[in-house]
Amino acid sequence: MMIKILLVDDDPSFNSMLSSFLSRNNYQVNTAFSSKSALSIFKSKPFDLVLTDFKLPDMDGLELIKCIKKDKPDLPVILITNYSDIRTAVTSIKLGAYEFVTKPVVPDELLIIIKKALEAKSSTSKNSAKKEAQKTDYVIGSSTASSTFWQHLQLVAPTKMTVLILGESGTGKEYAAKMIHQKSKRANEPFIAVDCGVFSKELAASELFGHTKGAFTGATQDKMGYFELVDKGTIFLDEVGNLPYDVQVQLLRVIQERSIRRIGSNNDVFVDVRIIVATNENLKNAVNKGHFRADLYHRLNEFELEIPPLRERIEDFPEYIALFLSQACAELEKHINEIDDNALTAMKKYSWPGNLRELKNVIKRGVLLSTKTVLTINQLPYELRQENNFEEIDTPLADTKEESITTDLKAIKEQQEKALILKLLIETKYNKSKTAKMLNIDRKTLYHKIAKYKIEA
Repeated sequence: MMIKILLVDDDPSFNSMLSSFLSRNNYQVNTAFSSKSALSIFKSKPFDLVLTDFKLPDMDGLELIKCIKKDKPDLPVILITNYSDIRTAVTSIKLGAYEFVTKPVVPDELLIIIKKALEAKSSTSKNSAKKEAQKTDYVIGSSTASSTFWQHLQLVAPTKMTVLILGESGTGKEYAAKMIHQKSKRANEPFIAVDCGVFSKELAASELFGHTKGAFTGATQDKMGYFELVDKGTIFLDEVGNLPYDVQVQLLRVIQERSIRRIGSNNDVFVDVRIIVATNENLKNAVNKGHFRADLYHRLNEFELEIPPLRERIEDFPEYIALFLSQACAELEKHINEIDDNALTAMKKYSWPGNLRELKNVIKRGVLLSTKTVLTINQLPYELRQENNFEEIDTPLADTKEESITTDLKAIKEQQEKALILKLLIETKYNKSKTAKMLNIDRKTLYHKIAKYKIEA
């Protein structure tokens, strides 16, 4: 995308000369001959930088800078003038101008100033965004993919659009949904996160839309569903691909009619709810197979946000590690100042199938095991050391050796069962419904085993 520059000067020949030069250097230039016309153009189009003369027919360049900075405080403005007056230069800088140059302008020198101004703008915007995100305990990351995701999140948050968040398990889809809510006009209203993967076919409709007394066996009183409870706020439906087909029909009706109907009732209840959904499945494939309604998919996919997996964002490691290390130390009342080079190298080489959730748990485990102020390779789980061929050094807190449990048949069986569950969870990208089917057990049993073996899924 070309950089857009607004050039303001009442000299047509100068405007033409400089505009041609900037265009040859791959800038898109709009020209204006007065402050009034400049402000009119400025309000109708987005610009990345403004070049303005000091002496203009209706108001001088300093007044124009005031107007521009009032509307766009971060937009770089460069002042050009015939008068090399130091007082004008100082005033323009105080008003927020990036630089002050005098005529006759040397085009190549001006080009350098423009590039520096744009670089400064980019750096300032990124730092501001990071500070804002840190206030909400959310890390943007330094990678291009993370920055792009954050920019898209900020764009869609203030709107009323339904958002579909895509990403592998553990990438932070619920955090992203909360950020959208917090940056929306509904920030002071309720936010509810619902895991659609835990509902049975019979329970899903009742939990989401409510029921009346006597609607089915066990319905001893009227119950409000999540959509009524979150009225005026935001509902986040995680693993939306697991919703039963008939519940998908009801959800489609909620989106179209902005109303719900409790099970057992003939009355509509109007609700004003923003819907954000997430999935680690490919919903397009589910639509093609007839497992997910095509019309509902298109209704939910007004705006798509995809969170890249952690293995594709190695540049973000220092920020996430610093955050999780700080959180773990605060929770466990430990004082770990840093992670040594071997541990950091192992972390960067590891594939992280569990993404941020797995990284957070690994660091928390390491902080718990550490007896010093530095987290070392010895405190990392076996799979990280094995994958990266790091030699384990025996410590009192090192993992229990296999030889010590080989005679314990019960422990061996449980170890194998845990390994199989974890393997299938990773293969299904932590889709618990699919994992339960592959293991030939129900979801309730799977959740019990996940809790029993302390599998962070």
